[in-house]
Amino acid sequence: MRLVSPLLATAFIISVTSCKSGSKDSTAKPDVLAVNLDTSMRPAEDFFQYANGGWINKNPIPNEQSSWDIGNLVIEENLKRLREISESAAKSGASAGSSEQKIGDFWTMAMDSAKIEADGLQPLQPWLDKVNAISDLKGLVATVAELKKMGSSTLFADFITQDDKNSDAMTYKLWQGGIGLPEREYYFKSDSTTINIRNEYVKYIAKILTMAGEDATASATSAKNILALETKLALASRKLEDLRDPYANYNKMAIADLGKMNANIDWTNFLGITGIKSLDSVIVGQPEFFKALDNALKTVPLSDWKQYVKFNLITDFAATLPDQYGVAAFEFSKLFSGAKERRPRWKRAISAEEGVMGELLGKLYVKEFFNETAKKRYEDMVEAIRAALKDRIGQLTWMSDSTKQKAYAKLAAIKKKVGYPDKWKDFSTMQMGRESYFQNMVSSNLWWHNYNTNKLGKPVDRDEWDMFPQTYNAYYNPSNNEIVLPAGIFTVPGYRDEELDDATVYGYAGASTIGHEITHGFDDEGRQFDAKGNLVSWWTKGDEEEFKKRADVIIKQFDEYEPVKGYHINGKATTGENIADLGGILLGIEAFKKTKQYKDNKPIAGLNPMQRYFLGYALGWLGHTREEQLKNHLLTDVHSPAKYRVNGPFVDVDEFFTTFNVKEGDKMYRADSIRVRIW
Repeated sequence: MRLVSPLLATAFIISVTSCKSGSKDSTAKPDVLAVNLDTSMRPAEDFFQYANGGWINKNPIPNEQSSWDIGNLVIEENLKRLREISESAAKSGASAGSSEQKIGDFWTMAMDSAKIEADGLQPLQPWLDKVNAISDLKGLVATVAELKKMGSSTLFADFITQDDKNSDAMTYKLWQGGIGLPEREYYFKSDSTTINIRNEYVKYIAKILTMAGEDATASATSAKNILALETKLALASRKLEDLRDPYANYNKMAIADLGKMNANIDWTNFLGITGIKSLDSVIVGQPEFFKALDNALKTVPLSDWKQYVKFNLITDFAATLPDQYGVAAFEFSKLFSGAKERRPRWKRAISAEEGVMGELLGKLYVKEFFNETAKKRYEDMVEAIRAALKDRIGQLTWMSDSTKQKAYAKLAAIKKKVGYPDKWKDFSTMQMGRESYFQNMVSSNLWWHNYNTNKLGKPVDRDEWDMFPQTYNAYYNPSNNEIVLPAGIFTVPGYRDEELDDATVYGYAGASTIGHEITHGFDDEGRQFDAKGNLVSWWTKGDEEEFKKRADVIIKQFDEYEPVKGYHINGKATTGENIADLGGILLGIEAFKKTKQYKDNKPIAGLNPMQRYFLGYALGWLGHTREEQLKNHLLTDVHSPAKYRVNGPFVDVDEFFTTFNVKEGDKMYRADSIRVRIW
């Protein structure tokens, strides 16, 4: 995946636009690249600062944001457009069951703060009563199963997905989870920042329970016990880098054997409640986690488990409750984001609305903001970059011919999805009304739960998208062997697509998005899946060793970077993304060299085509981040921070040295003998 925010828990979603329609502005615009330069910095010293420093110096991070970058600019523009769509739908008086009715009712209830305040905890109370009534472990697990369906997941993670070793079949996966802090390391790091986060987490838990009517003293005790409980789960959880091994995290188990792993979970009852039917086996990601969970269920007092479930239930629906709950959640989240102010309600409502029905919004969105000319430009670019990788594979000296032939087959089979789906999801059975914001969230969560469980036993829908057209992101799906490139990812704020020269676009979209995602099919994880999307070994043993030897070089390189004192990049956890960044840049160069602009070699704004290519790539990472967010990013994200997604791979690219005359002694210099050479 190109870009993920570690603070967006459900599924990698942010958002945007692409090609504006209408007549051209008669006012000449500044060059999209030259306007951002910091000419006081030499490109050979710090290319990221040289490329983006002019913009960074003029654009401080707004108080409501943890970072401020090009993605935020696109998102802000997109939020306004989605607000217009939502407000129009709310006023339309649309017929029941229509897209406009669903969008309008969700928006209306999310924005009705007076009703939310007046309702208090009343919409949630029946569920709180259910938790309070739990009297034994069987009742606890049964209640957790019900809550998972409605959108509050505790104990562990579970989901429906393609079987890694049989991509034509959908399967049910059990995965580690159950912790409230963003990543396991937060429970064990001993630096002052992390210790403070754990202390504040206990205070936050106590505050939530007290606001919900619990005795303050008892809430404080419960909060400490919940942290201790979660620490047990965290201790049994695998580290971020260990989750990248698809074989180690694929443990097929007969349904009948789940009880041997978890004697204290009635799996028959649990699966019956959640609607998981007609399965004879499941995939368990981390069996040791579930064994530790079983022990915790047996040894931790039931009262602690009930408080743990209650706390999670309240916080999972905090946005739909009176403002004091959302404010408390925001105040705690500031420790990870550094944001100074909470986003206004309308922006929070749009974000929630996208999570519920983003594709429904997207269907209305693309009618106005993404045309066929732009779609064709990027479809053609995919093919140009695909051809570039084929050429590079052919030139590899470290890979055998037998593996090359299979690599060619996989490359040719990569499916491209550009702009928006050819087939849209059917939301006709999703129920939205004007009872309460909480009820609309529950209804939508139940709809999504049923939508996913209904995939079991049915053919895999390889046309489905897991992002929305307006999303500012992209991804490679190894099980489908596909790249998915939403319309939003191609946007450069303030510029129409046709106003952007090829050098800029080949760097901005061709390298950092298209080439990046194609390379994911051949990174440390993606390379283990074949042309049909199955987890199977298709490399010779010698080629695997040669690949790992080269991957180790990039791991060592990124391990050395220390963006914040005491916080290094985790080279192993970020391996795949770093390989994809480097691969994307190299593929973009090869494809760009075949364009007319490169061959004509005419400068624009004093910058020659190859300079513009590298600056176009850096434009994709324009921005800066608060230290709190950066620390959290380094602990939780498999992507390197933006600056190192530019400077890091560039020092391994020969054309960068020749284009900017980088010499030994320059900070961006890296000896040829230690440059990363993979694809």
